[in-house]
Amino acid sequence: MTKLRITEYLDIDLSKEVWCCNRCDQELNSARKNYKEACLVTERNMADVHPPMVEGEAYSFMPDPDYCRLIEFYCPNCGTMLENEYLPPGHPVTHEIELDIDALKKRHADSAGLEK
Repeated sequence: MTKLRITEYLDIDLSKEVWCCNRCDQELNSARKNYKEACLVTERNMADVHPPMVEGEAYSFMPDPDYCRLIEFYCPNCGTMLENEYLPPGHPVTHEIELDIDALKKRHADSAGLEK
């Protein structure tokens, strides 16, 4: 099994071509898709995440919830937060990681061949 670390919490299993949580080894979905499609998703209340730093409502550093929302993505097995993003309301979830899986597999196979 060949796993490569992609982010702090995500690996790719190159032999199976799947995203994996690297905390519990849960397989998420195809590495050729957006891993977020396989996550548990929640939208957080901005007031809970950004409490006032000083006295008074006028001094809040909270983004305006009419213009911004916080979406969190969790491993469906262990509950580790894999990613979060601030998005305008109605904006689709981003697909920020799109890798050339074939090139990764070739590169890994080539480097493994050099070690023999």
